[in-house]
Amino acid sequence: MSSRPSTRFLASLFLLLFYSLADSFADLPSQFQAQQELTNVNKSAILPTCPCRRAATLLEMVKNYKIIWDMFCQKVMDLMIHSRSLAPSKNGNECPKNITEASQIRHGLTLLDADFFNDIKVLEIAKGAKEFNIPIIRANRKLVASINGGLHNPSPLVFNPEWSKEQSQGKASRFNHPSASGIQRPNNEEDIAFMSVLKLGELIKKKQITSEELTGIFLKRLRRYNPVLESVVSYTEDLAYQQAKEADKLLSQGVHLGPLHGIPYGLKDIISVPLYKTTWGSTTFKNQVLNIEAWVYKRLKSAGAVLVAKLSLITGMIPFAIGSETAGSITYPASQCGVTALRPTFGSVGRTGVMSLSESLDKLGPFCRNAADCAVILDVIRGKDPDDLSSRDIPFGDPFSVDITKLTVGYLDDADMEVVHVLESKGVKVVPFKLNYTVDSVQGILNFTMDVDMLAHFDEWQRSGKDDDYEAQDQWPVELRRARVVSAVDYLQAQRARGKLIQEVKENFNVDAFIGNATDWERVCMGNLVGLPVIVVPTGFKNIPNPPPTGTRRRTTVNTGIYAPPNHDHIALALAMAYQSATNHHKQRPPIDELGPNDTISNPPTVPIPPRRLHM
Repeated sequence: MSSRPSTRFLASLFLLLFYSLADSFADLPSQFQAQQELTNVNKSAILPTCPCRRAATLLEMVKNYKIIWDMFCQKVMDLMIHSRSLAPSKNGNECPKNITEASQIRHGLTLLDADFFNDIKVLEIAKGAKEFNIPIIRANRKLVASINGGLHNPSPLVFNPEWSKEQSQGKASRFNHPSASGIQRPNNEEDIAFMSVLKLGELIKKKQITSEELTGIFLKRLRRYNPVLESVVSYTEDLAYQQAKEADKLLSQGVHLGPLHGIPYGLKDIISVPLYKTTWGSTTFKNQVLNIEAWVYKRLKSAGAVLVAKLSLITGMIPFAIGSETAGSITYPASQCGVTALRPTFGSVGRTGVMSLSESLDKLGPFCRNAADCAVILDVIRGKDPDDLSSRDIPFGDPFSVDITKLTVGYLDDADMEVVHVLESKGVKVVPFKLNYTVDSVQGILNFTMDVDMLAHFDEWQRSGKDDDYEAQDQWPVELRRARVVSAVDYLQAQRARGKLIQEVKENFNVDAFIGNATDWERVCMGNLVGLPVIVVPTGFKNIPNPPPTGTRRRTTVNTGIYAPPNHDHIALALAMAYQSATNHHKQRPPIDELGPNDTISNPPTVPIPPRRLHM
């Protein structure tokens, strides 16, 4: 049978509404006689004899007296409720209850910018949500949201930053990195500590130093400076010596695994390693141990690298480290610590076993002494992760073989001009550049994307009240509570706006790369939404604000970023290597042991440092 109402029923309903409204109109004058007297409105003007004049005057009265219009609407509402089987119950309390409920729900809808529904539709929404939406929501949450961190059940909706209409084809070939031949072991450990990965690898390969000895040097440095820098979450000392001894054993058997063979390194503490804590940067997970080998950890282990620590901040105390970025967590720390770091094209490095904030924004990348080391690390960790749907085997060009004289590089208004001039002197064509796009909500799009995605991964954390224990209450807890009232419709509208941004950036990116500030927030948001790679390079130093009155040698690093289109990380790396081949900013050492007459660090350090608030 058809569920549509019959014509007779609709006619009856219309007549009911007509006569009821007529009765309501007739009752209006008596209800507002007091109002008439206050405004000196003639009674005959309210109810003139002529029906036509009556209607015209009534319309005019509605315009002039909002209170009459409000009562008229309320009467219509009462009649509509009656006609939709929402009439008052026998005790006479149901109708006021419905009206109150509709008003309360509409107030909630204002948080979604969706308070345009009338009361009948509001009540329909409530009924449908209770009967249909909520059971589905709860069933889905039970299936996939009982465990925090987004380590399991990834979304099949995968972001691909590829600009080409055709997907990149062919298997990615390995980079042909140069050898550091002729390197001799320095006499002191401090000089060893600041050697590049390639040079340390050559020392190990030539058996001028063992991996076990090198591991001891860096563990000692971590323990020496960590009380002040507070970057270590967990020392993996037992694992480190085990891996170092294995590396030395393989080398004694004539097996060399490549440039990372026996090299100590660290992992950001959102990357899982069995038997060691993975705290995700919060005391609410301070005792968490995940029996998962992250894909990036597996890659480094197979290359012979030696894990010495899980870190919360990459400070340059070790040869290299792997960090992550959703919105600035590679670019900002690299700029603050004066190291070289690469935020690669989205999808370059697999993320299995890594805490997820946003599946379409999260990226893993290397922090190193220089750009060449970044290229070496990227070459080891890149590739398709079978359990990460967004990862790809991108066929990068070889950064060590790029002819930079064939490149056109733009520079923004905030670019470090020393970088521009150095590259120009090496034959690069440099031109003024501005990356234009019309999307004016870039920062908001990133916040919607990141916060909603993160809430999906930390739904249980919020529902169980664990967010009340988070260290920085003005950060993630507030953002994720706000994300709770971002509708699915508006999240998708944000992704459509993101697509428009990507298209406009693609159309206006008419150079091979461009140079600009690496920590400009608008650019950080734009670059992460689009999936652009950027390498951050130190370009100098400036004095710290409010130095001690007796002076200090401490300085703040100055940095810039070299940006390339997606899948063109090799271009950014090649340009950074060219710049660093002519400068020595990346070789400078922090004066941590000689700060000034009254600005020193004891050995071991005793100065308490306030807890740092971690931004993912």
